[in-house]
Amino acid sequence: MNIHKEGYRTIAITVLIFGAINISFFYFFSAAMPFVSWMVFGVTLIMLLFIISFFRSPKRNFTVAHHQVICPADGKVVVIEETVDPEYFKDKRLQVSIFMSPANVHINRIPMSGKVEYSQYHKGKYLVAWNPKSSTENERHSVVIKSDSAEILVKQIAGAMAKRIVNYLKIGEMVSQGNEMGFIKFGSRVDVLLPVGTALNVKLNQQVKGGVTVLATIDTLVPVDETETHGTTLFG
Repeated sequence: MNIHKEGYRTIAITVLIFGAINISFFYFFSAAMPFVSWMVFGVTLIMLLFIISFFRSPKRNFTVAHHQVICPADGKVVVIEETVDPEYFKDKRLQVSIFMSPANVHINRIPMSGKVEYSQYHKGKYLVAWNPKSSTENERHSVVIKSDSAEILVKQIAGAMAKRIVNYLKIGEMVSQGNEMGFIKFGSRVDVLLPVGTALNVKLNQQVKGGVTVLATIDTLVPVDETETHGTTLFG
């Protein structure tokens, strides 16, 4: 299993803490209460393995498709709805939100090849990721990518547990579909804002894989009055 570079420091610190705790417990309690030492060892080992698993970077066959938008994150589709974007487009957009649980892979991938037109970090709150207000009030990083067929906004959003958003993209940079866009630590969500009428390839509550699952087909639009939109639904 490969480990993502964003996890090196966190894993190293966790290993040191794991070692210090267990050496202390086995030194002070192994003779009188050995079961306590082994219980602490088991609990801390599970925590260590969880941290290592969180930063995993699995090998995948990525989807590369012109005129299609690929899911930028692993997780569950929790929102499909029309919304007004106050940040960049200033008009209606079709929003698709993917919720990432702590068990998901947390690498975020570029959903569409093109040019980075906008990249902006916003300080904010740490509301739970499924709160509708988290899209506009939480700490987040927004990126707009423009191709020859569309312009989309991808928003990395921090949650109650996620305290650090990493984004690698720079304004003016040409980016390729499937490459790494960034990383969000310890659970959150990613919003994708598409042109209204875009034909979606995903459904509400669907489990998706970043860089693999096709989110939408840009060159296929449906009449706006036939676009089916949904409010937030979490955990099915």
